[in-house]
Amino acid sequence: MTTALTIALDGMGGDRAPDIVVAGALEAHARFPDVRFLLFGDQNRLQPLVEKMPRLAGAVEIRHTSEKVGAEDRPSQALRHARQSSMRLAIDAVAAGEALGVVSAGNTGALMAMAKFVLKTLPGIERPAIASLLPTMHGETVVLDLGANIECSASNLVQFAIMGANFANKVLGRPRPTVGLMNVGVEELKGNEAVRSAADILRSARGRGFEFIGFVEGDDIGKGTVDVVVTDGFTGNVALKTIEGTARLLTTFLSEAFRRSLFSRLGYLLARPALTALKAQFDPRQYNGGVMLGLNGIVVKSHGGTDATGFAAAIALAVDLAAENITEALIANFKRFQPGATVEAKAALS
Repeated sequence: MTTALTIALDGMGGDRAPDIVVAGALEAHARFPDVRFLLFGDQNRLQPLVEKMPRLAGAVEIRHTSEKVGAEDRPSQALRHARQSSMRLAIDAVAAGEALGVVSAGNTGALMAMAKFVLKTLPGIERPAIASLLPTMHGETVVLDLGANIECSASNLVQFAIMGANFANKVLGRPRPTVGLMNVGVEELKGNEAVRSAADILRSARGRGFEFIGFVEGDDIGKGTVDVVVTDGFTGNVALKTIEGTARLLTTFLSEAFRRSLFSRLGYLLARPALTALKAQFDPRQYNGGVMLGLNGIVVKSHGGTDATGFAAAIALAVDLAAENITEALIANFKRFQPGATVEAKAALS
């Protein structure tokens, strides 16, 4: 198995593992036939699944482990007592250079704790952030942090901005991404001290490699106002769950409306092609997978309740990031970044 094309998979992580992990690997293999997988988990459960999929022959190597991290496990307990789990050994494979990235649908807190302990953060980064793509009126927008850091300092937010811009550049192909800080208004005097200080640093910084446009609000995510929306993990996670819930609400309302009468059912038949296209556009499986940016290795967290198609999307994200050398790009950009010379900016960054 060649390291350049190898992704480690936590075969036992997630609500529907290991079935969707193996099925997701099959879907991803159809898209990336040169990619190979290290599959960690219970061999007695994984082997029969792999054998049912002949197209995976030669693309998967199973590494047996009898331990797994449960959804209810505390991150600290998993870090201390689950060293031989499928999640931990998959991360270890990245640290050892056997794989360029790891994908897991398991316990988010445990995955972050293990990944940070094993892989460490990159130079210049204090905390990793979870970043993902969300659909907008103009394509897709990168949003971070989505839950890893409940409280953030100004320096954390500045680091998130740099990492998010790199993500947008490499994954979305934006040569000079636009970046906005989430706030309760666009006026410069609004927001808490950390947000205002981060904005001051970003306005005066040199060597950014992106265009900082200032503050944005929650509705700017859907508008696609900027390529990257930066916020703390508390706000980001609430925004993400609100967007997901609103999408489900609209789907439910549409379904109920089209079942209301004979005429509405006829209307559905006429509108079905457009509705099918709309459903595909808002399919959350397309956007499944949040990358833990800032670590010395690629770690992608899949939604725990996803299916094979969603897990394949998370694998595709890991493959894309590995192919674009996102880790090396982050290191280079942090070396170029120079905070402003103001006393306030230096104090906020320290």
